Amino acid sequence: MKRVFLTLAIAVIGLTASYAQTATKQGTASQKMTAEQKAQKATAKLEQELTLSADQKQKIYAVELDKYKKSEDWHKLSKANRKAQKDQHTALKKETDAKLNEVLTADQKKKLQDMHAAKKAAKQAGKNNQNGPKAPEKTQ
Repeated sequence: MKRVFLTLAIAVIGLTASYAQTATKQGTASQKMTAEQKAQKATAKLEQELTLSADQKQKIYAVELDKYKKSEDWHKLSKANRKAQKDQHTALKKETDAKLNEVLTADQKKKLQDMHAAKKAAKQAGKNNQNGPKAPEKTQ
């Protein structure tokens, strides 16, 4: 009786874990956003952070849409040539930054640089903390 109960318990735990993993994968697949949606989201975020005018918002949306469409096209291409893709992404980032700098005011440019620096610092902190928090050292 104990063996049957133990076997059933292990089977239930295994099935539950298996189902939980497939459910998460399906959830992320259905949340793929189009280039237009990504551009709208990025523009809304910049509008909120930088208090853009209507004209600036329209121009930034066009820049972001162009960026995301090019990015989607590159991702559809063969993944064999990663170096060329990396160079293309770097060039696109520089081009996008130049276009944004034409649209933004000096104060907005400063805020945007601060946002980028904070994002970079958070990303770096995440890389440094990949192994989880370290145990505190014992003091005697």
